[in-house]
Amino acid sequence: MSLDPNDDILQDFLVEAGELLEQLNEQLIQLERSPQDKDLLNAVFRSFHTIKGGASFLGLDNLVTICHTSEDVFNILRNGERIADATLMDAVLKAVDVVNGMFAEIQGGEEPGAADPALVALLNSYAKPQSEDAAPSTPAAPAEVSDAGGDAADDEFEALLDAARAGSGAGSDATAAAEPAAGGQTAGGDEISEEEFEALLDQLHGAKGAPGKGESQAPAAPPAAAASADGDAPAGGGELITDDEFEALLDQLHGQGAAPAGGGDAAVASAPAAAAAAAKQERPAPAAKAEERSAPAKSPAPQAETSVRVDTRRLDEIMNLVGELVLVRNRLATLKQNLGQEKAASNEEISKAVANLDVVTADLQTSVMKTRMQPIKKVFGRFPRVVRDLARAMDKEINLEMQGEETDLDKNLVEALADPLVHLVRNAVDHGIESPEERVAAGKPRAGTVILAAEQEGDHILLSIEDDGKGMDPDALRRKAVEKGLMDEEAAARLDDHDAYNLIFAPGFSTKTEISDISGRGVGMDVVKTRIGQLNGSVEIDSRLGRGSRLSIRVPLTLAIMPTLMVVLGNQPFALPLASVIEIFDLDIRQTNVVDGQLVVRMREKAIPLFYLRTWLVKDCYSLSEDEKGQGHVVLVNVGSQRVGFVVDELLGQEEVVIKPLTAMLNGMPGFAGATITGDGRIALILDVPSLMRKYASRF
Repeated sequence: MSLDPNDDILQDFLVEAGELLEQLNEQLIQLERSPQDKDLLNAVFRSFHTIKGGASFLGLDNLVTICHTSEDVFNILRNGERIADATLMDAVLKAVDVVNGMFAEIQGGEEPGAADPALVALLNSYAKPQSEDAAPSTPAAPAEVSDAGGDAADDEFEALLDAARAGSGAGSDATAAAEPAAGGQTAGGDEISEEEFEALLDQLHGAKGAPGKGESQAPAAPPAAAASADGDAPAGGGELITDDEFEALLDQLHGQGAAPAGGGDAAVASAPAAAAAAAKQERPAPAAKAEERSAPAKSPAPQAETSVRVDTRRLDEIMNLVGELVLVRNRLATLKQNLGQEKAASNEEISKAVANLDVVTADLQTSVMKTRMQPIKKVFGRFPRVVRDLARAMDKEINLEMQGEETDLDKNLVEALADPLVHLVRNAVDHGIESPEERVAAGKPRAGTVILAAEQEGDHILLSIEDDGKGMDPDALRRKAVEKGLMDEEAAARLDDHDAYNLIFAPGFSTKTEISDISGRGVGMDVVKTRIGQLNGSVEIDSRLGRGSRLSIRVPLTLAIMPTLMVVLGNQPFALPLASVIEIFDLDIRQTNVVDGQLVVRMREKAIPLFYLRTWLVKDCYSLSEDEKGQGHVVLVNVGSQRVGFVVDELLGQEEVVIKPLTAMLNGMPGFAGATITGDGRIALILDVPSLMRKYASRF
């Protein structure tokens, strides 16, 4: 059955459930390290409970079943009747994968299929106290929540109601307590009286008797399912009830724990949710009374919602308008300079207006950019699960440390960085960290450490992946490059250690002798380098043999507005992303030479490849005269992990530009990332340095 994508309730559920699922993996990995952490246990329990509630409302029975079974497991864990060991967490993480798969089906507009019955049966086995693993099962006490089905839940509800009536003085003995209420209620009905509801609240809080009845006999102990969300009993005999306790009570009253054993009939699984929905309509008075009882605890009043969800298409429209405003500001600033040269005395008011526009535009630009910002935690959140699963698969012990998770960057960058970072972290676990035995033999702790960090540096973000593993051997990398035919022995010998480390970005390069499902095929690191280059970023590697490696990535804060260096080739302006620019100096033809057929310029005892951009990008300019070759400026840029020099005719200076996409006819042309309008009204193409090198320089 297909789902209606225009259903507002469905869309709200997708947003809320998506946020919860993003948190679950990280919470579960933390829980495996701290299995007694009550806050984590309750947080995971509430996540499954919330997703189950929304799925039940939408009639997604298969999702209800798997969430309900997982919820039962965490109910046992938070009651201290079982410990969250690695085997149990394997099953729970598989359940989260199933829930994520179902969530993807729902996003695609289809009702999710049923979970694997074997997985549901395994979870059900963990949804029982650990003491029952070795001992034969015994009949459950009347007040306990059972997994037997809807009929058992009704019997347990009646037993609980009997106990409540007995404790409140409704009759002289248990038989009288079980008789129908004065309002004509029959056994097994859905109605309970206000007095009975009060008695249940008293029982939940361990009161000595119902108010006004003068009873001294304490009622039966509340069942485990009615425990408060923080796992602690209420202090004293107070009458206040928290929201979590009230929710737990409703779950208890309506047989929340009655999931079909082994993932049975979906209709049975959805029955508790239907009963809960009906009860909310049929019992307004008790709910209102409970809310009234809890009112004194709600001081001060909760703050209003401080954030709203905005469609990204609307943000893109606003960002486009801000971009146009930036272009107008640049144009007015240029006109102001021209007026200043002609009529310095008469343009004071124009200067003030332009200055004011500049301030307002900058503030508006910053504010709009912040609406597009998201914390890098959205990417980092997946890595605890990745590292945990890899470590178990490879019999390694690895601790993952994450730093700077609240660092903000553009939403598009968050999404674009996800896959490259996953590959780099997997690479650190596989290639970097040694086995526990190797680490002990080398005098290291058994458990290796991988540090994933993020920080802001001006208008850039610095991401780093660092490990304390075996590091890289530059000599071994040089030998491998020769073996694979990437270069000859003489060229390999000329590489310094830094250049040798960067060989891992060469296509087809791998130091693994065995191919596995994790690595060894030499595919991936070159793709990472290319992807980072497309984001106008750079990658650097530092390593120490036997001590570990550090890989650093620098990317701009945003992809929408870019600081550039404006240059001129012939009479045409071009924009070089400032993130790629390292240094600028005047060309001295005496410092150039030809090595292996490549023109190079000597700079601080290093030979830098040199290219004349005019021969690549200016029409009918395929060669230069000797006089022309001796003129111009050299812009030193990063191309992935290497440095090259571009010779340009003229430097215009730095300018913040708005990236405009190329038309359909020009889209996809190698060497260009887009276009912009300069301050003097001309159109300038924005250069994509990595693809420019691949297009015109065969060796790069």
